[in-house]
Amino acid sequence: GVFYEVVQSFPHVEDNVLVDSHVNSHRWRRHSESLKSVDTNRASMGQDSTEPGGFTDLLLEEGHDNTTQTEEDTDHNYYTSRTYGPYDSTSRDLWVNIDQMEKDKVKIHGILSNTHRQAARVNLSFDFPFYGHFLREITVATGGFIYTGEVVHRMLTATQYIAPLMANFDPSVSRNSTVRYFDNGTALVVQWDHVHLQDNYNLGSFTFQATLLNDGRIIFGYKEIPVAVTQISSTNHPVKVGLSDAFVVVHRIQQIPNVRRRTIYEYHRVELQMSKITNLSAVEMIPLPTCLQFTSCGPCVTAQIGFNCSWCSKLQRCSSGFDRHRQDWVDSGCPEESKDKICEKNTDTTETPPYSITTPMPTSTKFRVLTTTKGSTTSHLPTSLPTEDDTKIALHLKDNGASTDDSAAEKKGGTLHAGLIVGILVLVLIVAAAILVTVYMYHHPTSAASLFFIERRPSRWPAMKFRRGSGHPAYAEVEPVGEKEGFIVSEQC
Repeated sequence: GVFYEVVQSFPHVEDNVLVDSHVNSHRWRRHSESLKSVDTNRASMGQDSTEPGGFTDLLLEEGHDNTTQTEEDTDHNYYTSRTYGPYDSTSRDLWVNIDQMEKDKVKIHGILSNTHRQAARVNLSFDFPFYGHFLREITVATGGFIYTGEVVHRMLTATQYIAPLMANFDPSVSRNSTVRYFDNGTALVVQWDHVHLQDNYNLGSFTFQATLLNDGRIIFGYKEIPVAVTQISSTNHPVKVGLSDAFVVVHRIQQIPNVRRRTIYEYHRVELQMSKITNLSAVEMIPLPTCLQFTSCGPCVTAQIGFNCSWCSKLQRCSSGFDRHRQDWVDSGCPEESKDKICEKNTDTTETPPYSITTPMPTSTKFRVLTTTKGSTTSHLPTSLPTEDDTKIALHLKDNGASTDDSAAEKKGGTLHAGLIVGILVLVLIVAAAILVTVYMYHHPTSAASLFFIERRPSRWPAMKFRRGSGHPAYAEVEPVGEKEGFIVSEQC
């Protein structure tokens, strides 16, 4: 893994963050009919490709059959991706020519355009649905990707990203390299212009972009890819093309009071085929329905969208249990409640999903959890190996109990502490009572309590005889006269 510096310090950059990015990325071909055509609704309308900055200022390699078209539909549980080749007209339609946009809305980020491994926060003018969650802030990085997490940390390449082409790009090595973005209220376009690889400058410059639309679609456009992406070295920086999302689990550290550690757990990843990324190609990712779209119990528990949706009445939320609200879901006891899958009476059972997309084949989210110091496990452990090793693993997660172990431990610990305090108080009272009784008996030797203990104490005292004193009549000399029970007391005494 590699570390990025975040230009803006707000929100605060978390240093004590552990990342688990091992996940089983499953890819398969659709067995149902092809998806219905979807209106591109691209951010830039009416582009003229003959203008400078358009697609036609790049020449295709000779020897290609210009009748070849590439289109691949692949389901990734949360998204369906479509890949368009360089000779498909859709590739040109999906490319946004920023040079033709309103200049006052196109912003060149000065710091990102002149630094290496830097990231900066960018505000959106619209709510962008990502894995069913709505985002209003993103973090643009020089390495060809967008970080989408709410907890900002240094290892941005691990998870929660939108990566048209994540690699070791360094805009500072060329005066022509820039990082630009454009927001027109319905779409955000981030473009990496003429960027070079920091560890292999001679490969040439790369120009590509990512477009985020307000309906949740994500488009990757590639204008200038000088070499095959599979040939880019990942020694000094991860190379990724796709999407990723994760949820955050907060753990208390028992050894350090009032200190919490955040663990980011990646629950899903979309990995696109790097061999399909070429000059003038494009990828369109269409969001699939998720449990989060349902706002009432009936449609939630009866949904047939490929997820095991459950309703939590306490949170009034529908979820599969694995999304960015995982912490609240477990802390509120939703996993136990969701086992019944019984809705209250008079519950509305009609609801229109926000996406008019053909329902995919039933699928299940697969992931891998590695146990660490807490020895946590999960009931959904797959058998496949992790896809890559670019981060340190530290996950403390329990199914039906992630981040609730601390609550249980606190309850148990509170009971133990209360019992210990009561025991100490009882012991102190007993000792105090014994001291008071002793003092009382010492100062009142003829009291009932003193006589009680004297009568019942075994006597092994030597018998005494008293001799009349020569001086003072109140005193007498005493000497032992032999071993026998009791005492001999003279009349003078």
